[in-house]
Amino acid sequence: MTTYLMDTCAAIWIASGDPIREPAASTLQQIDEETAGLAVSPMTAWEIAMLESKGKIALSIGPEIWFDRICALPGVDIAEMPPAVLIASCRLPGAPPADPVDRILIATARTFGFTLVTRDRHILDYGGEGHVNVMGC
Repeated sequence: MTTYLMDTCAAIWIASGDPIREPAASTLQQIDEETAGLAVSPMTAWEIAMLESKGKIALSIGPEIWFDRICALPGVDIAEMPPAVLIASCRLPGAPPADPVDRILIATARTFGFTLVTRDRHILDYGGEGHVNVMGC
């Protein structure tokens, strides 16, 4: 089974019903719970709350309700974030992105064999180097 881990921007677009780019658009439309899954990291809850508190995004509902709603979408699960993932985020090979949240998402994807769905150029480049499975959105 393939699991796709949404980065925070992907989660925002999917939750808002905004269009996402290929190849993610067609791939994510075909997800069924027997062959593939969709995951969201607890770090996305933190990042949404941080973005909202700094006025970088406006939510019509609180961040906690927003996160609960995305987790309630069909086929979406919360990715585990054990201490080993946090430690792994500090020991990534090559030249990973500097952003701590990106590093935790990458470590989560690497640890659990997920494909990270993102538009972030740094993460896509890092995936292109073979360090993590990525899919552009």
